[in-house]
Amino acid sequence: MTTGSARKRVVVFISGGGSNMMSLVKAASAADYPAEIVGVISDRADAGGLAKAEAEGIPAFSFVRKDFPSKEAHEQAILAKLDQLQPDILCLAGYMRLLTGAFIKRYEGRIINIHPSLLPLFPGLHTHQRALDATMKIAGCTVHFVTEGMDEGPIIGQASVPILVDDTAETLAARVLTVEHQLYPLALTLLAEGKVRMENGATVATIEAGGTLVPPALKQLISLLVSPDKS
Repeated sequence: MTTGSARKRVVVFISGGGSNMMSLVKAASAADYPAEIVGVISDRADAGGLAKAEAEGIPAFSFVRKDFPSKEAHEQAILAKLDQLQPDILCLAGYMRLLTGAFIKRYEGRIINIHPSLLPLFPGLHTHQRALDATMKIAGCTVHFVTEGMDEGPIIGQASVPILVDDTAETLAARVLTVEHQLYPLALTLLAEGKVRMENGATVATIEAGGTLVPPALKQLISLLVSPDKS
């Protein structure tokens, strides 16, 4: 993977197969991408994404909760590894543990997460079945800053897909995943380039004169819910 001093250092947190992690790895393989993946951390030793990361030459580490006497000790071990990796940004990509406020404070405004629903609708688990049960006509995913409230952080971007009449939770999940893989690298680009930031509990966009936040090919796919910086 090409690296450069101007690129932001990113550590990805996973609990499973790491498909969103791999979308970030693929994006970061481009020489002009503004971030590099410098490590992967999982709370499961058997997470499939760990082997995928190592195959890409990315250091991968597991911190299994039961191996530690408390949640605090578990997080302290992870924070110690992060001190070694020196990330600028943390990306949660299917990481199934809630972070404590103390952990989040260490990286406040620099932790982002992808969630498989159009937040604030359907936070938490079983999002696709809940969307079907609510007879929604569209579903999608959201990238947001991480705060102490579960899936409550300020939104960076969203992508939507239609819900078809014969959808199951599984078919809908597969369709949403295709746009997750497009949205997450874009959202990370915006954060790494300093085009979005979290300020006073909201997402703020900084747009250069004559510039654009969203590549033209994705304008219809992605809605960026941000407030322009008027300063």
